[in-house]
Amino acid sequence: MDEREALIKAGKIAKRIKKEAAELIKPGAKLYDIAEFVERRTVELGGKPAFPCNLSINEQAAHYTPYKGDESVLHEGDYLKLDLGVHVDGYIADTALTFRVGMEEDELMEAAREALENAIATVRAGVKIREIGKAIEETIRGKGFNPIVNLSGHKIERYKLHAGVSIPNIYRQADTYELKEGDVIAIEPFATTGAGQVIEVPPALIFMYVRDRPVRMAQARRLLMHIKREYKTLPFAYRWLQGFMHEGQLKIALAQLDRVGAIYSYPILREVRGGMVAQFEHTIIVEKEGAFVTT
Repeated sequence: MDEREALIKAGKIAKRIKKEAAELIKPGAKLYDIAEFVERRTVELGGKPAFPCNLSINEQAAHYTPYKGDESVLHEGDYLKLDLGVHVDGYIADTALTFRVGMEEDELMEAAREALENAIATVRAGVKIREIGKAIEETIRGKGFNPIVNLSGHKIERYKLHAGVSIPNIYRQADTYELKEGDVIAIEPFATTGAGQVIEVPPALIFMYVRDRPVRMAQARRLLMHIKREYKTLPFAYRWLQGFMHEGQLKIALAQLDRVGAIYSYPILREVRGGMVAQFEHTIIVEKEGAFVTT
């Protein structure tokens, strides 16, 4: 299977899971059950999770994933962002959509979804990424909402979810990277009723291996070896490690690895003024005269 075939397969798996998971999104549903379903189905359909299933509610924009014992449930009217990633041999499909639990799509969701559609319409080889940001910003502001300025999409490479180029959600003259034929990018507009910025808030429930670093704690060394072997350079969930060692030791070991820079932690991202947030996302392959949407 070549790169394009693997990207397309990952995208097909992601599309199917989005449809199946939609049936679970209802008042009273546990976030833990939804996340476990998404990740289990990813494997059953022939892929692997490219990152933990993100289930971020209302003012949370990203990086919430449930843990074992998490009793969080959905309530009618919640804005639930379902952000999932699938990889096939390291080739990644990253996609997201927003649900209004128990309700129909509203104007906030429509703003983010239309921003994504308009952004994709700008894509072809040779286009500067600031044109993507312009399409997103104009669409969202035109609907009376704010884009989240300090969140962005990203270029994707094999086993690299964020491959060094950010795909902006606003127009900035300095964003001069030109898309190249064959580039794989994730475009993910966030629209909010708030100020248009996110801040990091605890806890961190998602992490990523960065580099080997010396640590004194034997459990931390063992944990780092496990992380490298199982997840390579892709993000992983605290939930995936629960049961690997005693809970108290796990928390201490993760904190030590984070402190020395062996892993990177992803705290929850919350809109600075508590505004509601909607997100839609697709992964695309840049072509000479357009874009191939994999998800």
